[in-house]
Amino acid sequence: MKTIVVNASPRKDWNTAKLMKEAQKGAKSVGAETEYVDLYDLNFTGCRSCLICKMKNMERCKCFWKDDLSPLIDKVYEADTLLIGIPIYMGEPASQYKAFIERLIFVALSYDGGNYFEGKINVGLIYTMNAPLEYYESDYKDKFASFEGLFNFLNGEVEIYPSCNTLQVNDYSKYNMGMFNEEDKIKSNENQFPIDMEEVFKMGANLSR
Repeated sequence: MKTIVVNASPRKDWNTAKLMKEAQKGAKSVGAETEYVDLYDLNFTGCRSCLICKMKNMERCKCFWKDDLSPLIDKVYEADTLLIGIPIYMGEPASQYKAFIERLIFVALSYDGGNYFEGKINVGLIYTMNAPLEYYESDYKDKFASFEGLFNFLNGEVEIYPSCNTLQVNDYSKYNMGMFNEEDKIKSNENQFPIDMEEVFKMGANLSR
């Protein structure tokens, strides 16, 4: 089994990255070969609409644009599991994540109808956000479901885990962040974040079996 682990946050050592490294440990615990990628290290854009992937007699499920993302797309389609850590900025997934998924899924979409991809890739989506769990449940969950459905093109199981009310910085006194309760954030980080780490470890293991 091969598992690709993608940190779609620009921060390499904070909430999203910590969770993804723990999910990677979960995948390794069941014997999966893993590769970890910091998405913001790559130089790429969203789809350029070159449509080469839709030309007759071209290899399917392959992006032909020459940048850093195309090799990652190749690796995903050769893998068994894809785990992605997704920070939520202003109520939306981070921009580089959206560009990645735009490119990844478009190469599987057939304009003759249906799906070019005949394999199966399990997908784990791990959200990180400042919003509390109650807000995720009431405002984000259904909203995010619209793009989560895109992963049906990968024909595998899709699991979702939200890590909510995350700690943004180590010392709130250095920033103008008056709308956040530092004590509440610290308490959540101490009590809830370890639970989140346990849950994403389980996700990584479950989807990589």
